[in-house]
Amino acid sequence: MGSMSAAPVDRKARGALSPSRAADFLSCPLLFRYRTIDRLAEGSSADAVRGTLVHQVLEDIFDLPAAERTPTAAHTLLEPTWAALQQRSPSAREVAATLDEPSWLASAHEVLDRWFVLEDPTRLEPLEREAYVEVTLDNGLQLRGIIDRLDRAPDGAIRVVDYKTSNSPAEGFEAKALFQLRVYALILWRTRGVVPRMLQLVYLGSGASEMVRYEPDEADLLATQHKIEALWEAIELAQRTGDFEPSPGRQCDWCAFKAHCPAFGGSILPMPKPPSGWARLKRAVRRRWRRWQRRHSGRR
Repeated sequence: MGSMSAAPVDRKARGALSPSRAADFLSCPLLFRYRTIDRLAEGSSADAVRGTLVHQVLEDIFDLPAAERTPTAAHTLLEPTWAALQQRSPSAREVAATLDEPSWLASAHEVLDRWFVLEDPTRLEPLEREAYVEVTLDNGLQLRGIIDRLDRAPDGAIRVVDYKTSNSPAEGFEAKALFQLRVYALILWRTRGVVPRMLQLVYLGSGASEMVRYEPDEADLLATQHKIEALWEAIELAQRTGDFEPSPGRQCDWCAFKAHCPAFGGSILPMPKPPSGWARLKRAVRRRWRRWQRRHSGRR
């Protein structure tokens, strides 16, 4: 591997971006602004909380010995995990108050059943779960995110796995769906010097559950880096000008910000003042604390 796959440059980050926020800007710059700059409250939904619950069960089941990772074990984990999630998450408690809980829990059990059709956890031994990854690119942009699961084959090959409790993408939209995983693969390449052999999206929605797989190469990851760098240039320009235009599309169906969007008759909110140095420091400390917790959770 040449110098292009070396460790990240050690310099003060020019900015930070996650794959999900990058996808926000690509789909709608105004959505990106309201989530990332204004940090407007969105609330949560029954579907989103169910996704969080299922993700936690799919992480925790790998704490069991391989032979015990059965559908029965996963279903047994679900209700205690739901109780624990409500204890620690105000948004989960808010959603819980609106639920027909037996029916909602039954739908979460169905999601788990769909996972066992697609994967057999007794044959898997993940290298890492909920793996926090980050890299600072040569232009000073820091990329960071959390990978649901990293698998390693006996020959050392890496597979990046992401669970989606939504339905699989329509034909022709797989590349957009894989963008997040391409960014994760870029981070792994830059920090570990290894191009993941496989990117795998596991769709567990109520439609036909399926896995979308892609085998990247260095050319793919270089193209992804160039796209991210160009995207960050566009974000910085929008920040300087305050010009975050809405981009109406399918994402509007579940957008929480329609009241502040001209595409739906609303008015764009004034740009917020930049955070104070103290606010930025507190935010950085919170991020570092969460990072430390992830790295010392014992689930690596």
